[in-house]
Amino acid sequence: MKRIYLDYAATTPIRKEVRETMKIFEEKIFGNPSSIHKEGRTAKTALEKARNLIAEILEVKSSEIIFTNGGTESINLALFGISRTNKKFFKKPRLITSKIEHPAVLNSMKQLEKEGFEIIYINVNKDGLININELKNAINENTILVSIMYANNEIGTIQPIEKISKIIKDYQNKKRKNFPLFHTDACQAAGYLDIRPKKLGVDLLTLNASKIYGPKASGLLYIKENTLIEPLIFGGGQENNLRSGTENVSGWIGLAKALELAQKEKDKESKRLIKIRDYAIKNILKIEKTFLNGHPKIRLPNNINIIFLDIEGEALVLKLDKFGISASTGSACHSKTLEPSHVLTAIGLKREAIHGSLRLTLGKETTKKDIDYLLKVLPKIIKELRALSPISLKK
Repeated sequence: MKRIYLDYAATTPIRKEVRETMKIFEEKIFGNPSSIHKEGRTAKTALEKARNLIAEILEVKSSEIIFTNGGTESINLALFGISRTNKKFFKKPRLITSKIEHPAVLNSMKQLEKEGFEIIYINVNKDGLININELKNAINENTILVSIMYANNEIGTIQPIEKISKIIKDYQNKKRKNFPLFHTDACQAAGYLDIRPKKLGVDLLTLNASKIYGPKASGLLYIKENTLIEPLIFGGGQENNLRSGTENVSGWIGLAKALELAQKEKDKESKRLIKIRDYAIKNILKIEKTFLNGHPKIRLPNNINIIFLDIEGEALVLKLDKFGISASTGSACHSKTLEPSHVLTAIGLKREAIHGSLRLTLGKETTKKDIDYLLKVLPKIIKELRALSPISLKK
């Protein structure tokens, strides 16, 4: 049976060009970049070339790129590094985020709350867009950092990052100060959207490789020049003293190659996937008692999140799996919890409805033919599961 993978938001396969680029640094050029012998110098040169390539793509300085072990570490470095370093400058230090952030942000905020920071969680509307006025009113003289996700990993809604940046910049100009700083988690956005920090107006930006057909455990944090930040990991002082540990040369070179290809192809690939996405949504919604989650238009080109009333999402995913289709009921990053999706809860859905959610995320290998197969088996599965369901909800 042919497998149809529709869970690209969880992770992506490493594309051939990236694998080939990485291979030489895993087998032949394997030196430690901190060593001064030839093998070490060669590895260091290659790593700096990768850093320079990323800086060129993002239109920033290479010194502003800090490599990490992935998106979660990058987010942790941004939130803890900025907050703890600058806490002493504020009477009652405040951080602002949204209710639909990735767990890497939300759980970091919970820890920072224990450390004495005031955390403000901004609400979102039914489409997942943050309340701009609420955000604006939350910024005060004690606000150190605002962290808002660029594009949501569950429902695909794209936030108005440039608009948020303008609000922050206007406040800074009015108060003649450099705070609050602005961080965005752009992991899901990198394959489809403009991620240049200066264009977006952000001070810190998180990216990872596993969402753009690169290796897992490879990411970066862009940190605007002269930003005061402290490390989370201490040791040999690698990555400008902000991320100690022997460098993941092949992984970070793979990240650079994956990012180069993703940004080069993003416009063409986005147009292709939007057609497939909209075709899938239109036909899935023909099934009785279903509705779309997230903004109908301001969403990632590859994201489909649907509620099927009167069914259990996990049962649906398992049934699809038997038919060779890989999908998700939410974010794979925290699917072990029994609690309903915090994202779907934040957009106002009831607990009973949330349990019937299905996330389908498309990718480079997805074709209309794959969606036709999904549309063939999905109605039958839904009918079968509803026949077994003891509940009957109203849309």
